[in-house]
Amino acid sequence: MKIRKLRLDEQLPMDLLLLADPSVEMIEKYCDAGDCFIAESESKTIGVYVLMQASVNRLELVNVAVAEDFQERGIGKQLVLDAIKVAKYKGFSTLQVATGNSSIGQLALYQKCGFRIVGVDPDYFLIHYSGAIFENGIQCRDRIKLELKLNK
Repeated sequence: MKIRKLRLDEQLPMDLLLLADPSVEMIEKYCDAGDCFIAESESKTIGVYVLMQASVNRLELVNVAVAEDFQERGIGKQLVLDAIKVAKYKGFSTLQVATGNSSIGQLALYQKCGFRIVGVDPDYFLIHYSGAIFENGIQCRDRIKLELKLNK
C-alpha cells in the first residue's frame, strides 16, 4: 500500500469520502481548504484522509475513510499515522481530529494513536446536518474533539 497526496488533476474519491461524512457540501468545503491524501493498493484507491490548517500551529485531520472491502486490516491506523508524520514534517505542534459520539471505532482508533479527548460540541450534528445520522445503533449528535501534541 502506498499513501500519497492527491494531484490537482485527479478527482476526489467521493465514494470513500462519503463513508466518513454524508454531506457532499461539507466534503467539498474542507477538501477545497485542505490537502487530500489517498491510499492505493494495486492502482486502486482504498483509503483517504484530508489535512487542513486550523491555525498557525494546529493542523486538523478530517475524513479518514477506508473502502468497505479493506476495513479491519489496519489501513485506518496507517492513514492516521501517516497524517501524524505529515503534520510533524510540516512543523505543526498539534494535530486535531473530531468525530461523532456514535463513532465508537474511530474514537478507539484515535486514542490508540495517542490522541486525547479535549472537548465536546453538543448537538453539532443536529445543527450542521439536515438528516439524522445513526452509527452502531446510536444517534450521532455530539462532535467529540481530540488532539495530539506533536514532538518536534
